[in-house]
Amino acid sequence: MSLRSTAFTALAALTLAAPAMTQEIHVLDPYARSASPVAKSGAAFMLIENIGDADDRLIGAASPAAKVTQLHTHREKDGVMKMIHVEEGFAVPAGETIFLQRGGNHVMLMGLAEPFEQGKTISLTLVFEKSGEIEIEVPVDLARKAGQGNGQGHGD
Repeated sequence: MSLRSTAFTALAALTLAAPAMTQEIHVLDPYARSASPVAKSGAAFMLIENIGDADDRLIGAASPAAKVTQLHTHREKDGVMKMIHVEEGFAVPAGETIFLQRGGNHVMLMGLAEPFEQGKTISLTLVFEKSGEIEIEVPVDLARKAGQGNGQGHGD
């Protein structure tokens, strides 16, 4: 056996023995909106599907459309619903889909660079603990009503 074929055989064995490190995250039905044309903040909503076999976590987001981009949720405090920054991010379990939706978990964009306009898009980078950065283009949809979209309950 030549040195070349021995090296090839060893490389093939290592490749087959290595665990698969591919994480499969899909972002579905994203959209962004703001409360009004003069609003200084807006939000992005979407479905995040993990078709991989390992849990992951959405740990951050960034966008040139805003000075500050954070992961937010709504929580009740003293009988009042408040929006808060979720520093630990959102779990995205293997084989499951999470909903970033109105009144729940979402990406908050504060200090908008320019007003959100119907039909335009914003660039958004989602940062995952294992899958790394995923860049998406998010359409601005100011006309979308709660409950509309591809996912049942998306935006309720």
